[in-house]
Order: sequence, then structure tokens, then C-alpha cells
Amino acid sequence: MSMPLRLLVISAAFAFAGATFAASPQPGNADAVKAPVSKARTAQQQRMVTCNKEANGKKGAERRAFMSSCLKGKHMMATAPSAQRNRMKSCNAEARTKALKGTDRKTFMSGCLMGNGAR
Repeated sequence: MSMPLRLLVISAAFAFAGATFAASPQPGNADAVKAPVSKARTAQQQRMVTCNKEANGKKGAERRAFMSSCLKGKHMMATAPSAQRNRMKSCNAEARTKALKGTDRKTFMSGCLMGNGAR
């Protein structure tokens, strides 16, 4: 073997041995044997995790605005399902199946959302 190759092999062996020795706990040291304790997240930390997952795919100013409103709790209120939102979905679907456009669609949607039975 050439000299540089021997030095490389020896230094790799020392590096491996040093890493193994450093990672093993000392026999008399009780603190080194304990597993790390994970703390429970606070409400704000949990909200940050949730908002961060929901912000996936958003970038720049859009992400900052979303995160700001989400962390303040405004986003959670906006995403809660409501009767109005469900009514809007069903009215939109019905207007789409009837192929309504322009003023006819506006009139239909207005009546449908108010529940006037303008169907």
C-alpha cells in the first residue's frame, strides 16, 4: 500500500473509534443514561405547527399574510364549516347544473342563499 492510502485508512479508523467512544455513556454517569425529555407544546406552539402545515405551498407575501392571520386565530374561524358555506356550495352546484349565467345566475343565487325558494 502506498503511504497516503495507509494514512487515510488509519485516520478513518481513528475517526470511527473516536466517534464510537464519544457516543457511549460513561459507566458512573447517571445523567448520560437518561433519555431526553420531550416537553408538551403550548397552545401557541401547536398553532404554529398547524398553521405551518396549512401554509405548505404558499410563498413570499402570501405566506406571511396567511401565517399572520392563522396565528392570530382568524384563519381558524374562516375555515370552520357553517350553514351559510354549505348553502353556498349547494346553490353554486345547482346554478352550475342549470347552466345559469349573468343576471339570471345572480338572481337565482340571491334567492337561493336567502332561502326564498326561488329555485
